[in-house]
Amino acid sequence: MPPLAREILDFWFGPPPHAARAEWFRKDPAFDASIVTRFGRYPHRNALLGRISTPEELVFLREPGSRF
Repeated sequence: MPPLAREILDFWFGPPPHAARAEWFRKDPAFDASIVTRFGRYPHRNALLGRISTPEELVFLREPGSRF
């Protein structure tokens, strides 16, 4: 993890091990790309944007770690 990111996590969530609960803060570009490649959009934004989720998207959204 880059030092600045660790400083931000430590500031807001305290030093490790408490910062571990905030690891969602880090985004993985490859994970983002795989979601868009798979669905053509970000399924977790559907409700906010008034879109209807496909059955495949609903299954994906129930998986641990699928949301940002």
